[in-house]
Amino acid sequence: MTNTTEKMTSTQIIELENKYGAHNYHPLPVVLAKGEGVYVWDVEGKKYFDFLSAYSAVNQGHCHPKIVAAMTEQAKTLTLTSRAFYNDCLGEYEKYVTEFFGFDKVLPMNTGAEAVETAIKLCRKYAYEKNGIDENKAKIIVCENNFHGRTTTIISFSNDEDARKNFGPYTPGFIKIPYNDIAALETALKEENVAGFLVEPIQGEAGVFVPDAGYLANAKAACEKANVLFIADEVQTGVARTGQLLAVDHENVKPDILILGKALSGGAYPVSAVLANDAIMMVIKPGQHGSTFGGNPVAAKVAIAALKVIKEERLAENAEQLGQLFRSEMNKLVDKYAIVNLVRGKGLLNAVVINDTEDSKTAWNICMALKENGLLAKPTHGNIIRFAPPLVMNEAELMACVAIIDKTLADF
Repeated sequence: MTNTTEKMTSTQIIELENKYGAHNYHPLPVVLAKGEGVYVWDVEGKKYFDFLSAYSAVNQGHCHPKIVAAMTEQAKTLTLTSRAFYNDCLGEYEKYVTEFFGFDKVLPMNTGAEAVETAIKLCRKYAYEKNGIDENKAKIIVCENNFHGRTTTIISFSNDEDARKNFGPYTPGFIKIPYNDIAALETALKEENVAGFLVEPIQGEAGVFVPDAGYLANAKAACEKANVLFIADEVQTGVARTGQLLAVDHENVKPDILILGKALSGGAYPVSAVLANDAIMMVIKPGQHGSTFGGNPVAAKVAIAALKVIKEERLAENAEQLGQLFRSEMNKLVDKYAIVNLVRGKGLLNAVVINDTEDSKTAWNICMALKENGLLAKPTHGNIIRFAPPLVMNEAELMACVAIIDKTLADF
């Protein structure tokens, strides 16, 4: 079959997706054909700044040559054995990633949602076999407005009605509390049979909601006191996005279970991971959890390369510096334009709140105008726009983006 997309327009490609693909996304109407560093190009050749980074999966920039080289080299040699056999890449990766993040063991998976499911299973099994909780009685505390994925178990404790409605019956075993509320956590920890507390250090999908200083440290301390596992979902916030290697590092918190995905691969290939120390991880025995593609040779090589880029290019430090600059520039625009209420974030994970209701189209219309002006971003929760460029961005590029945002807001 010939490749017809070469001569198709953006409109034709969008029509193709609408006709043959499930309608489970509502993308901005731009069809991307190429990416390099902080830039992407559409099929007509127009160049844009990428200010979403595939929800923080391309922290290292699009098509980073070192990551692409690692992927293509390995793809020529051996792509998949399944875990029925050993391969010559996985052990090297496991050693690298555990030493990189300071844990004894890693359980490799592919997607963020798979990693969250893995952490839930691990937490429950540990509760039954090591913590004396009766089987099928374990409860995990979660936060309102969380986003941990869209599997059946995960939507069971979501309060996003789009993700939940008409997908029941739901999985029991979760206690929902308000985010950023230590008193609510301490109350929930007093309930019987609590096995874990699953939390995003910053709630990304909820609109880059940053908790109060001390929240994570106090939450970890409360969990320790109650003998409950602290599980950090760093799929979006991890791997240098917030100005530290992990977002929990801002408060020197060491999770009992760490969940990683997205930028663990630099956006080149699906790679996710759950990290824990031996006491927890060793409750999983052969046949009790796994994935055909989890820990495959390509994923192992890609993840090592992706983490080396983070370290060698000092991307956490860059995210910290540029994030402070970006928020100070955005605060000037908050003062200048009535259409923006506030900016919040950490590192290069930021959001601006638009001065309109959640059901309004204003944020979407601003993102459409930003697209016309050469910058791609996407609304979340109706009236919030998330701004999260690749961490390889430099100051001049960031200021060019600020100018685009300024110009666009002026028209509103």
